[in-house]
Amino acid sequence: MMGETAANLAKDVDTFSYRVPIGVCAGVPAFNFPAMIPLWMYPVAITAGNTYILKPSEAVAQTSQALIELLHKAEVPPGVVNMVHGGRPTVERMIEHPDIKAISFVGGNIAGENIYEKASARGKRVQSNMGAKNHGIVMPDANKEDVLNALVGSSMGASGQRCMA
Repeated sequence: MMGETAANLAKDVDTFSYRVPIGVCAGVPAFNFPAMIPLWMYPVAITAGNTYILKPSEAVAQTSQALIELLHKAEVPPGVVNMVHGGRPTVERMIEHPDIKAISFVGGNIAGENIYEKASARGKRVQSNMGAKNHGIVMPDANKEDVLNALVGSSMGASGQRCMA
């Protein structure tokens, strides 16, 4: 988190990078992994010295509430991680708010494209992970029964609501 240097990168050229907090960051995680996805988001942001606003999916907000309660028990200072509720209007207000400097999103393409387009146009840093599905290539010498079982398990496990489906 302290940055890095590279001396003699080229003749008479050294590089220095400094990592500094940017301020208020926000996260809009998907519903399908209500603990894991927020835990990809705010721990990194607050470790880097930022504060965080979490807007969980309305479908699974109690999981995020439990995470916030654990932060309180761990004595993370009040105001470091905050939670807001709501749907699209709440996300739109987050995009428009001048104090929010970065937004992280995980979810579907339509919402992700909207967040990326509007927030980046306002100069915010945006991390938008959308509609992730993996591809597979089945080689001619593959055990077809094993491959079919693996593909069906991957794509239909968690009702197909995994990024790696």
